Amino acid sequence: MKMSSQMVERALSQFEAEAVPENHPAVTQLNRLFGDHTFFIDDSGLSIVEPTEPSESGAHAGVVVKLASWSDSSHTTLAPHPPEATDLVILLEAA
Repeated sequence: MKMSSQMVERALSQFEAEAVPENHPAVTQLNRLFGDHTFFIDDSGLSIVEPTEPSESGAHAGVVVKLASWSDSSHTTLAPHPPEATDLVILLEAA
């Protein structure tokens, strides 16, 4: 899911990560590998946020999905793996 700047700010207030800037040279390759998303980097690797069904109150949320893990201790090389949904649900927009 491609996120608006407000959604990115809201997501980053709820989990510790950095958004990969749209103008970063790796984004083209990331989009080719994983689709058109807003990508996040944290201590565990590369993630995206996938939307969930709206809640009964109408609030929009998304689950953090891990796409790649760091393969070295200096966090310079990512190893892609099948998408892994995490337990982290991010509130994107209130109802």
